[in-house]
Amino acid sequence: MAEALRVQDRLRPLVDLVGPGPTAPTTVAGLDVAYAEDGDRLSAAVTVLDSRTLRVVDSAVVTGRPAFDYVPGLFAFRELPALLDALDRLASPPDLLVCDGHGLAHPRRFGLACHLGVLTGLPAIGVGKTPLVGTWDPPGERRGSWSPLVDGTEVVGRVLRTQDGVKPVFVSVGHRMGLENACALVLAFAPGYRLPETTRTADRLCRAALAGRT
Repeated sequence: MAEALRVQDRLRPLVDLVGPGPTAPTTVAGLDVAYAEDGDRLSAAVTVLDSRTLRVVDSAVVTGRPAFDYVPGLFAFRELPALLDALDRLASPPDLLVCDGHGLAHPRRFGLACHLGVLTGLPAIGVGKTPLVGTWDPPGERRGSWSPLVDGTEVVGRVLRTQDGVKPVFVSVGHRMGLENACALVLAFAPGYRLPETTRTADRLCRAALAGRT
């Protein structure tokens, strides 16, 4: 655990939280991990989508065991080796990573999206289903409404409504992205559902692999 904290401390200053990042990436990757019920096995999936059509053009999946015990704030260490392995299996690197998790909106300001972004050098966004840190006011009910996600005195992300009247998602910068651009892209990748198609396709793939259906 102490070594993991030192790794975070060493890599955190390398995060680019300004960007602005690509506004029209050609390809975008979704990354997600599913766990067996006993928690002893995982499946890490990466799906690469054409950012214009949102169709999957490449994918990779890796099944293995968690690389690290569950420790709050160090969750990325459980998933990183398998996700990096899956990324290495792609035909070519995507222009943007969209992680099922958080970036700056993390107790140590270094969530999975930050960690993956720094290690790969790729622009990265975190899109969480539930918050890890911070307080916020509910955003408006219409698609595109948002409110700041604040931890202490720091804005660490946005609470973004991706569809009218559905629960919002929690968007934060991972690496080489600006928050405004990150939210605009998340909306573009979520034309019909609460979660962006990047997350939805990666979620289906890793669950299928875990169930032995790939």
